[in-house]
Amino acid sequence: MNSALYLRLASSKDKDGVLALAKDGVTIHKPEDVVKDSYTLEFLGIPEDYHFSETELEQRIIDHLQMFLLEMGKGFTFVKRQYPITVNNRHYHCDLVFYHRILKCFVLIDLKRDAVQHEDIGQMNMYLGYFATEENMPDDNPPIGIILSHYKDDLLVEYATYGINTNLFVSKYELYLPNKDQLKQIVEKIVDTKE
Repeated sequence: MNSALYLRLASSKDKDGVLALAKDGVTIHKPEDVVKDSYTLEFLGIPEDYHFSETELEQRIIDHLQMFLLEMGKGFTFVKRQYPITVNNRHYHCDLVFYHRILKCFVLIDLKRDAVQHEDIGQMNMYLGYFATEENMPDDNPPIGIILSHYKDDLLVEYATYGINTNLFVSKYELYLPNKDQLKQIVEKIVDTKE
């Protein structure tokens, strides 16, 4: 009753899935189970009209690491920030590296202050290849890459990720939860789409 299970069952097309979720909770079997399409980073305290750098965003996440881990979800452990990657004497740095103890894999996060570009996707794919070859232990699963950007162009992401690693995700972050009017518009858009 407290979880409104009867309402969720009535409104869901996947009644068996809702019942399984109510009985077992969230289960994690594959990368898609741990990556969200959108993250809310309100706890960073960045004013809406403030122009911040990617370095400052990274520092604020590190300063609020416990809250960031809660936002990411179950199973994430922090490994390192600015993880060095050297390929043919060229040096790169992955912004944040985590290890997912349930999926037994590295999770690489690259932060973008604005919109993700196709070059960012290619760079993350290189990071994934490096980790799979150079950092994984024999019993580790393939790494997961998340590009976390403030804006996400779904069409650009679709084309830029065509035919490449399925463990590469582009998610967006919001600095604040939407206000009442914005939330109403989002819900109306979802309802209109489903009809």
